[in-house]
Amino acid sequence: MPIETAHAERTVSPEFATSRLDNAETLELSVVMPCLNEARTLGTCIRKAQTTMERMGIRGEVIVADNGSTDGSQSIAESLGARVVPIRERGYGSALRGGIASARGQFVIMGDSDDSYDFTQLDDFVTKLREGYDLVMGNRFHGGIRPGAMPFLHRFVGNPVLSGLGQLFFGCPVSDFQCGLRGFRKDAIDKLELHTTGMEFSTEMVVKATLFKLKIAEIPTTLVPDGRGRAPHLRTWRDGWRYLRFLLLYSPRWLFLYPGIALFLLGVAVSIWLLPGPQTVGSVTFDYHTLLFGAMAILIGFESVNFAMFTKLFAISERLLPEDPRLNRVFRYVKLETGLLLGALLILAGAGIWVFGLSYWRSLHFGPLDPDKTLRIVIPGFVSLTLGIQIVLSSFFLSVLGMSRR
Repeated sequence: MPIETAHAERTVSPEFATSRLDNAETLELSVVMPCLNEARTLGTCIRKAQTTMERMGIRGEVIVADNGSTDGSQSIAESLGARVVPIRERGYGSALRGGIASARGQFVIMGDSDDSYDFTQLDDFVTKLREGYDLVMGNRFHGGIRPGAMPFLHRFVGNPVLSGLGQLFFGCPVSDFQCGLRGFRKDAIDKLELHTTGMEFSTEMVVKATLFKLKIAEIPTTLVPDGRGRAPHLRTWRDGWRYLRFLLLYSPRWLFLYPGIALFLLGVAVSIWLLPGPQTVGSVTFDYHTLLFGAMAILIGFESVNFAMFTKLFAISERLLPEDPRLNRVFRYVKLETGLLLGALLILAGAGIWVFGLSYWRSLHFGPLDPDKTLRIVIPGFVSLTLGIQIVLSSFFLSVLGMSRR
């Protein structure tokens, strides 16, 4: 709506504004709205939230986390009794983090200020939060998506795929990761120490809430076409990649561990199959050329598993991920000395294989060699020696990462 109209339709009562500002210690609810040039719809959202809180008898406040608006959004918010919190760092996540940090309510409900979400539904979220849930997610697919409210690609590809990956990777009990209307206990979310600054902030909240065992509920909510009259801030491919990137970076198992184990086992199987000699399948013959690729798969797979361990320990030490009891049990028995011993044995085995190969060459008076025979000696020795060195170096590095934990 135009700025003049927003000023003219001011409805918040002085008593309501005073209760929000003068009794911060008794506030139950803070409604946080990220804002970047939302003058057309901001006033409507604020009034809906205020009217709902008054109807429910909730002591609350509306916080507009302004991300640098130049269209007068700040004046609209202030005229309606909302509290404007300027956020310098650009980004959806930055705005929300700043708004949440400024919230004085026991509960926080966040929602976009483009009038696409129903702020008259606050009571449904508050009811669940009062029941003891830490995070209450809206679900647009259960509540209803009005025609034109969500692009086809987002509705049938982007959201289902990303939410499905989140459920697969982390076991999240949520089927609409990107819903922008959600409520939570402020103290519970503060403990998660959310970091992201962009649209992936919504995904980080759900993922970390799941990993840190918060109590999560999901309720139906509706999504209607926004009233901003311009292109949305969301960029399909850029922000879709940021969502996917976050899911991968927060799941060392799916990014490094599982692919690494699969590649390592494939390399071992191929190597064992081809070490005795060439193998023919149909009209195709596999020889030492394929054996080289098997060796490469073993080394790359092992390194990928290493990265999974490094990433997991680093993420735990930085409180990006919670403690993993299974990992603690592993490190109770597998110590630096264990890795050094195993690495030394592999190095000795590799060196022994190469000595054998040298003896074979000597028996031929250091003359021309048959690649079919010599490579089946050299390749296993190379893999064994390289794996041994990798294990020794990795053992030292894992011990460094684990020092702060001890």
